[in-house]
Amino acid sequence: MATDDLTGSGAATQGGANIVGGGVGEGPGPNVMAASTLEDTTVITSDDEDVGKIKDIMLDVPSGRVAYAVLSSGGFLGIGDTLRAIPWNALTLDTDQKVFRVDITAERIKSEPGFDKDHWPSMADVSWGLSLHRYYNRTPYWSSASEPLSGRQDPLDV
Repeated sequence: MATDDLTGSGAATQGGANIVGGGVGEGPGPNVMAASTLEDTTVITSDDEDVGKIKDIMLDVPSGRVAYAVLSSGGFLGIGDTLRAIPWNALTLDTDQKVFRVDITAERIKSEPGFDKDHWPSMADVSWGLSLHRYYNRTPYWSSASEPLSGRQDPLDV
């Protein structure tokens, strides 16, 4: 489980990915890591299927938070890949297996329409973000636990 500080208290971080396992590895992880070290990490579904790898980690620049991970699947050597956004708080970093886990079935992920490298969705669009978070049954990262989903302020209005 993720921690709310760097002391390992075990409290979940608001809007963050959870962390499980005892594996630490080399470097500063797992609580603080370079985004580039998480790219190409395999994503495993709740039914233990490998559905692809993390291609990018998308930041909500005004808030300073990680918004989404972009999952790449299919294709060959980056050609013909289907990309899918996964809310950051829908992922769990498994440090023992060195994978991300997502609590959704492979079939459900594959049913998400996705996009390609030349046709990205507008990730700052409120309705797109709400729809994606609902699909993964997650509270949007920009909402507090007590704030209703419809009460979101646009992340670009700062």
